[in-house]
Amino acid sequence: MILIVDDQIENIYSLEKLLKSKGFDVDSALSGEDALKKVLKNDYALIILDVQMPGIDGFEVAETLSGYSKTKEVPIIFLSAVNTDKKFITKGYASGGIDYITKPLDPDILMLKVKTFYRLYEQTLALNDAQKILETEIEIRKKAQQELKDKVEHLHTTLESLPQIAFTADARGNITFVNKRWYNFSRCPETFPEVHPDDTCIKKVWKHCIENSQPLELEVRIKELKSGLFCFHLLRIIPVKDKAVIRSWVGTFTDIHEQKEEERKKDEFLSIASHELKTPLTSIKAYIQLLERMPDVNKESKFATYISRAQNQVNKLDSLIADLLDISKIENGKLKVNKKPFDIEALLVSAIETIYYTHSHINVKIEREGEVIAQQVNGDAFRIEQVLINFLTNAIKYSPDSEKVVVHTKAKGDHLYISVQDFGIGIPEHKKNNIFTKFYRVEESSVKFQGLGIGLYICAEIIKQHNGTYGIESSSLQGTTFYFTIPFN
Repeated sequence: MILIVDDQIENIYSLEKLLKSKGFDVDSALSGEDALKKVLKNDYALIILDVQMPGIDGFEVAETLSGYSKTKEVPIIFLSAVNTDKKFITKGYASGGIDYITKPLDPDILMLKVKTFYRLYEQTLALNDAQKILETEIEIRKKAQQELKDKVEHLHTTLESLPQIAFTADARGNITFVNKRWYNFSRCPETFPEVHPDDTCIKKVWKHCIENSQPLELEVRIKELKSGLFCFHLLRIIPVKDKAVIRSWVGTFTDIHEQKEEERKKDEFLSIASHELKTPLTSIKAYIQLLERMPDVNKESKFATYISRAQNQVNKLDSLIADLLDISKIENGKLKVNKKPFDIEALLVSAIETIYYTHSHINVKIEREGEVIAQQVNGDAFRIEQVLINFLTNAIKYSPDSEKVVVHTKAKGDHLYISVQDFGIGIPEHKKNNIFTKFYRVEESSVKFQGLGIGLYICAEIIKQHNGTYGIESSSLQGTTFYFTIPFN
């Protein structure tokens, strides 16, 4: 809107008519006092101001408007028929006007100036709005940066308080912060501690994890600077994501050296105990076999029953000792597999017959489903049969009220898939991840069913030796399916 200020109503009328004919909204004031009141209430894009007016003249009005924050940017055009001298024109510019036009007016020239100043005012308003938006954006960014800084400082304080070695890295894997415990194992904050020559290189594994956006968990021995000893640590590095995009990484080295030493001593004890038990157990088995073959032992007598029960218990002990020896071999890296082609169908028949023989007192049927596997498998037949027997034994043990167990086989490309399904108590979802861990037993079954929790751990290691995979599908009260896959060749 344009404000016309003139004490002559006929002048206002002629200007209003001209401006309205060009599409402009127009307001008017007959005095300087009236003009000042209106500019405080309304917003104007341009003021056309007469110089010579009674009371407050045009120069005083302009000076007053230039002192208000609301109106100091509004362009003013002075109109005068009397004060045409140079000093008055100069005074007009000094008081805040942007142009000084003398009467009589040239309508075309006036309209050109009005349009120009109107457009300039609109651009000024747009720039001011843009500036305000920019200032708001700057404030938001400053606030966000401060919040981020506070979060980073909080994270660093938390990492300093941890008993572990802790560090952070950017999305590319460049270390950005380390806590004080880091310097017990590395002199440089950008360099990982020295790893034992026999252990996995941290940088190589982490590079793979960064490329695949995967967390890292790794047991390594790192060198303590003061003692020069390599100590076992569990390294965990997890990504920090923002809307599925990795922004940084947080890692810790947890000291597990004492735990590993305790495990080593335990494994050493098991190895020695197993070997020491093997010799007298062999003698006991021999003596029991001699008792069975004595001619005066009646097979229907109680004496023969006791011998048979003793034989069964000795066989269980023999199986337990064999498992403990396998554990010892696994821990020392000495569990070897002798791979050669074998008939998987014959092996399945043998394993199932063994289960029927050793569980003749239980009325359970082992059903076979899936494909008949004609292709031979290149692997250790003895060890694969050991896995199958373990799966079948567990299936029968943990489903005492079921009448059947299902063995399913099929060829998946160049891999053999075998699963054993029972219809027993099942395994809770949160317990599945630990089921193949050494000495792990589900609490719900540990009281009711005997065992040490080492059979599945051995099975997992055997399948690993065959470059295969293994797993479990189960839910509480819905039964369990254990499966493994191994390559045919």
